[in-house]
Amino acid sequence: MADSGETDDPAPSVAARDDLAGVVDLFGSVTRAELSRALSELAFKRRTEVDDAAIAAAIDVGVAEYAIVPTPRSAVSVDGDPVDPTDPDDDSTGSDRDPTFLAVGPAAFPQLPEGAEDLPHILDVPDREVDREALSDAVLDRLSADAIDAINAGDTERLETLADVTYDIEAWAPVDAEPIRERILAEIDG
Repeated sequence: MADSGETDDPAPSVAARDDLAGVVDLFGSVTRAELSRALSELAFKRRTEVDDAAIAAAIDVGVAEYAIVPTPRSAVSVDGDPVDPTDPDDDSTGSDRDPTFLAVGPAAFPQLPEGAEDLPHILDVPDREVDREALSDAVLDRLSADAIDAINAGDTERLETLADVTYDIEAWAPVDAEPIRERILAEIDG
């Protein structure tokens, strides 16, 4: 987990992304607001300070690196029932009004950070199930769109990251990312 300590690298470490994935995995799926609260609670338990900007940055990096992935609301259920889109107590839209949840992504090796085992007792977050087929389709679509954006921007570093993700996603779900990978590698080798 990234903290407010001095560092030359503002991006969280790989372990931090895996810690994020571990927290998400603890509940099956969480909203961005729920993950932010969980990270704040962990910081409090450790008697450290983490500001909201550091938490948001850690989540953004986790999403960008495919350690945690946006999950369509339609792919999330609680006790077999779909998440109610009209629930007034549902904060899944959070401050950014993003109507998605977050789930463990293909580039993660989820690990529970110290003290996280108490989070289900601290937070009022239900255990959620995620439809893996719907999630893998959404992640593959996002990977394709991200690849096109990186190609159009000429962002070789991003393309290299996405090339790695094409291998990760094939190990993570029964999808074929080879066409995306070939396009990325052709652009990198260009």
